[in-house]
Amino acid sequence: MPLATLFDLRGRVAVVSGAASGMGRAMALALGEAGADLLLVDRDGEGAERTATTLRALGRRAEPAGVDVAEPAQIRQLFAQLDRSFGRLDFLGNVAGDARLGPPEQIDLSDVEWTWRNLVYGRFCCCQEAGRRMLAAGRGSIVNIGSLASLTALGRGHIAYSMAMGAVAQMTRELSTEWAGRGVRVNAILPAQVLNSGLEQRMAADPTLRDKFLSGIPAGRLGRPEDIGGLAVFLASDASSWITGALIPMDGGNLAANAGATIRRGSKAEGRVPSPGNQGQGEGSSMPHRPASA
Repeated sequence: MPLATLFDLRGRVAVVSGAASGMGRAMALALGEAGADLLLVDRDGEGAERTATTLRALGRRAEPAGVDVAEPAQIRQLFAQLDRSFGRLDFLGNVAGDARLGPPEQIDLSDVEWTWRNLVYGRFCCCQEAGRRMLAAGRGSIVNIGSLASLTALGRGHIAYSMAMGAVAQMTRELSTEWAGRGVRVNAILPAQVLNSGLEQRMAADPTLRDKFLSGIPAGRLGRPEDIGGLAVFLASDASSWITGALIPMDGGNLAANAGATIRRGSKAEGRVPSPGNQGQGEGSSMPHRPASA
């Protein structure tokens, strides 16, 4: 098969959550540029419509859906809308989800449950609905957005977030194992810090955070939403037909670097970075973190 054909998504349909902004929007736009039609999911219906407008200008079919991915009833309605409007599903990008932060000895259990519903329960429901359709068709690809917190501990009150992201990683492996033999691939992307309004606010509130994060990223910069585009197209396409169950870091080298590593900086590195050492383990993802109510 010609290389260009391997990455061609024309005639395929994708569902992407969190499509109004950040990595969800960037993923949706990249899939559209590769030829896919899209159902765009977000609680921010106006933002999803703006993404749809951009995609339509590319000649793609794009339809917004205002859905809270923590609510299974809304998710089931979403997939009914997919069946009516598109009649098929080739790719699911599970991007949306929120988390609440709080020290493990203080965080209220309701905040832990809220985080779990957003990052695990709702995502599994999306995977289940997508998987049923893909299994019936004998093909399909699912990508879950995890985090470096799927594999490593962060501290800083991330107990609920990290537990949930660990579950996302294991959900990805289990679904891959269950479905690979029937044509459905399931992978996860694990970002480090990717710039978004929530992360910018946290760094503005604590001026030490940017340098702390950058100290652990050998590539010398924070992530950008558009960094996900090529990887998403690859995992949605036939170019990755034998890749499933993978947890793929998107982190500028953060996960690979030892805590005592000496990181050499080029002239394009961002900010003033402490050296030596890899002190800033990234929590990743485009989702906002919210303080616990406790």
